[in-house]
Amino acid sequence: MTADEKTSLARLLFTAGDYLRDGFHLPGEEYSFSDDEAFYPDEPVISAAVPVSADSLETVAAEIRECTGCPLHGERKNAVPGEGVARPLVLVIGEGPGADEDASGRPFVGKAGQLLDKMLASVGLSREKNCFIANMVKCRPPNNRDPLPEETAPCSRFLTRQIGLLNPKVILCLGRISAQTLLKTGASLGSLRGSFVSYHAGDTPQGAMTIPLLPTYHPSAILRDESYKRPVWEDLKLLRQMLIEKDPDYALEAGEGEA
Repeated sequence: MTADEKTSLARLLFTAGDYLRDGFHLPGEEYSFSDDEAFYPDEPVISAAVPVSADSLETVAAEIRECTGCPLHGERKNAVPGEGVARPLVLVIGEGPGADEDASGRPFVGKAGQLLDKMLASVGLSREKNCFIANMVKCRPPNNRDPLPEETAPCSRFLTRQIGLLNPKVILCLGRISAQTLLKTGASLGSLRGSFVSYHAGDTPQGAMTIPLLPTYHPSAILRDESYKRPVWEDLKLLRQMLIEKDPDYALEAGEGEA
């Protein structure tokens, strides 16, 4: 209602009150009204109090490259955020970058990475087509040692955001550190591998997620001891079967040969 409309209505009510009371006309009053704010019921009302997430894989990667959250950053040449497709069937999570990865800023590009690419290809997967590859820690531990808890903890916030943004069908954990850290267990890798475990990612920006997680041996373990090759191949066949069940469009490009 406009200010003029309010003034006219007030004068009408004031005069009617005189008449109903005793017919005696009291001196008029001065009114000071303002226009109401326009309201358009067909337009959506947007609350500024509701935050809009602008998170992205690129934002996470940029923050990783600037991170100084643990001592590992002091010796790095390059942080290694990860690489692959934005909507992967499989999120592959290793332990930490090695010398080749530190030099290039890319995950799994050394000998273990070359073997990993062959392992994934044996079940129709690749980082270029349907996988994203990352690590528990994004900077190289000295002498390729296992990442320490005080190093995985600061990096976990980045990995949690990556999991939420990627929303993979399956997580493939390579090595003891990644499996034990994500599953919050001290169980041996030998006892964890060979079956899927439900990973509850409850703290992602996108909310709670439950994702099938498959632990297996790290490719570097196979390079050290070929006896790990058979159990890893058995795990890859489990992965393949899970993907067939979860995604009808999953196209198997490899045959039944070994990894």
